Amino acid sequence: MDIARVSKLRRAAAAAFLAAGLTLSVAACGGDSGGGEEKSLSTASSKPDADSGKGEGETVPDTSEILVTVKGDKGLDMIIHGAKRDSGGFLTVTGEFKNSASSRVTTPLEWSGNEEAVAGTGPSLAGMTLVDSRDKKRYYVLRDTDNRPLTTTSYDSGIDAGKSLSFFAQFPAPAQGTSEVNLQFPGFTTATIEIS
Repeated sequence: MDIARVSKLRRAAAAAFLAAGLTLSVAACGGDSGGGEEKSLSTASSKPDADSGKGEGETVPDTSEILVTVKGDKGLDMIIHGAKRDSGGFLTVTGEFKNSASSRVTTPLEWSGNEEAVAGTGPSLAGMTLVDSRDKKRYYVLRDTDNRPLTTTSYDSGIDAGKSLSFFAQFPAPAQGTSEVNLQFPGFTTATIEIS
C-alpha cells in the first residue's frame, strides 16, 4: 500500500470519526428553539458514503436520479442528484461537477467562498448557498466546531476533460412546508431543486 493511499484512508477515517463525535454532541445539546434568525450550526450528521479509494474531496452520490443539470463557466456542468432531509434537521445536497469541455478545467477559487474563517480548510464548496423563497431565508453550508465547512473539501485544482468531481454539501433544513429551494453557486445559474 503506497503512502498516498494510506494518507487518503487516514483522512477518510478522521472525517468519519469527526462526524460521529459531532452527531453525539448534537444529541447531547438538544434541539433548536425554532426562533427567528438563522444560526450557523456547529454540527454534522454522517457524510455520504465515500469510496475509500478516493480522496477526502470526492464522494460517491447516488447517480440514479438527476434533479437538475446546470451549465456553468468553461464547460463545467453541475448535476444535482439529491437534496435529502434527515431526522437531525439537516439537508444534504449531493451531485457532481462534470467537465464537458475538451480540456482540463481549473476549479475556481470562488467555490470556497470568501470567509476568512474557512480559508484554512483549503479548496471547498463553502460558497454554495440555498435560498428558501417561500420563507425568504438563505442557508449557508454548515460548519463544524473547528469552523470547517461540512462539504466536499481538498479536491484537486482541476477536472480533466470528460471527468467528474462528486460532491456533497450539508445545510440546515428549511421548514417542513418548504418542498423546493434555489441552489446558488459561483459560476452557475440558479438551480431550483426539489427536497425529498
